[in-house]
Amino acid sequence: MCRLLSSWPGSTAMWPTFRNCWTFAICSFKNFDEYTDSIRGLCLKLIIILIIGTDNLSQSTLIEYIIMSSIFECLVKLLSDVPTRQKHGYDVVLIITLLVNYRKYDATNPYVVKLSILDDELALNGYGQVITASLTDFCNQYNVEHVENQNSSWFSSLTNMVGSMFISEEGAFRSQQIRANNALLLAFYEAVHLNRNFITTLAQTQTDASSPPSPNNTLHNNIQGLGDLPSMPVAFDVNLQPSNLLVTTGKSAAVVWLKELVFLTVSIVMQDTKTEPGANTVKLCFLILGCISEDQYANSLMHDVSLAFKVRLHRLPMRHRKLASDKTTSSQSLVCTLLDLLVEFMLSHMMKKFPMELYVLCIGIIQRILGYQKKCRIRVNYVWKELWTALIALLRFIVQNESYLGKKMNIFELCIKVVNILNFFITYGDNFLPTPGSYDELYYEIIRMHQVFDNVSSMALRYSMSEGDFKEDALKLNNALFNVRAIIKHFNPKIDQWLASSNLSTPTEDQILDIVKKNYDSLTLKLQDLLDHYERYTEKPHYTSFFTGMVKSILSDTRSNFGCCLQNFTNIASEYPTH
Repeated sequence: MCRLLSSWPGSTAMWPTFRNCWTFAICSFKNFDEYTDSIRGLCLKLIIILIIGTDNLSQSTLIEYIIMSSIFECLVKLLSDVPTRQKHGYDVVLIITLLVNYRKYDATNPYVVKLSILDDELALNGYGQVITASLTDFCNQYNVEHVENQNSSWFSSLTNMVGSMFISEEGAFRSQQIRANNALLLAFYEAVHLNRNFITTLAQTQTDASSPPSPNNTLHNNIQGLGDLPSMPVAFDVNLQPSNLLVTTGKSAAVVWLKELVFLTVSIVMQDTKTEPGANTVKLCFLILGCISEDQYANSLMHDVSLAFKVRLHRLPMRHRKLASDKTTSSQSLVCTLLDLLVEFMLSHMMKKFPMELYVLCIGIIQRILGYQKKCRIRVNYVWKELWTALIALLRFIVQNESYLGKKMNIFELCIKVVNILNFFITYGDNFLPTPGSYDELYYEIIRMHQVFDNVSSMALRYSMSEGDFKEDALKLNNALFNVRAIIKHFNPKIDQWLASSNLSTPTEDQILDIVKKNYDSLTLKLQDLLDHYERYTEKPHYTSFFTGMVKSILSDTRSNFGCCLQNFTNIASEYPTH
């Protein structure tokens, strides 16, 4: 229909009919009580059809016509009303998300402005509930599939022979389900990025029993539980879930959805980065986490020690660990779970098809978290050794694959960011590390893995002495390594001297830690500035092409999967009988 109206030579004659239909659609929204849900549903479907009829939103004159009709307030009203949200919430959020992206970078889009200043708590909470339902459905479907695969004794006995087939079946399920949820992930991104009230509203909203249906009404009353996930699946009714994305009963609805949906969803989708659509979804998720990590209120929630939970993070099947290797964290604050998630990404994506941009985004999130902890002097009870180990392992992987990766990307950009995270701990660790012993453990890891840093330094020196493209970045990396080299050069001779005097060849960890504690005073380090400085996230111009492509993909997927049965014409006819 949209293509017909836009490009068919005889389309001019159809415009009066279209205008009449559109006028009726607008009336059904604005005169809320005069029309039934069935009519409103048809009008929403009509709007979606008009929007998805083109691959390029910005070239559609019909969408401009829709925006000029000023239906934003009507859509907000549908989200604020529980019954209509339950029936039409997904369509409403999809429409708002797509209209927000109409000519987003070319001119002032009124939908961008209106979404950014929206402060209606009922509407924002309703917006969040729609996302909740979609992500809940996705996580539960994945969990059911995952549990079935794990419990398949016949397949389990053959995993050594057909493991790749087993994983590919699960991967096919993920790819299909992930693409189906990109629209709602984009909706979540737009709300977190544009609206400063969104997270605050979700955190302050009390729980209720009004979760909306997921897209295409795929939710069932009894579905797989995703809380702390005991060994056997537990069924629950989705309508009993909290109404927000970001804690459960006893709190003013703050964090359960952040832990169970955002973190859990990311732990699932980040398993697929080998395909371009999969990598794009992970990138979108990391941009969401980046926006959350820049939000002061979200940070205060994530660092609240009274909000401690166990979270099950799905992990990528790898050869060196068992297939059933999902990690259930101990009861901990949400920031610890986020760090676990980022550590898992770093450890599980060192591959030939190296996702450089995703690693840069991952390190950026870590930097923002550490910056908040330093600023507020928050001492998080986290096993920081896991993060240091992952960072050093990443450096080792880059050095080992330098000849291959160096031809395809600027590996020094990432190395600098990784080393500066370690420098952050060296310089400011006394402000946020939980105990003095944590600082000792950092030095121990640097000393223990000194060969990795020696190799990184040699690589940087080699490139800095050549006239290649990466000379300047190699020099920056060399400068960033100053304190790491100083630590190694200071303590290694002390350790060797102690071993010689003790007639030992291999020291224990405790012995090295004891040497470190006794020789801090004579160590000279360089004060490095701006380690906590980062450029606040802006979508334009860095990510304009990415979001243009993402919207195009969502349009294509929505068009392919769009099912409009017109909601039973018989029922509609019975609502408006003719005499």
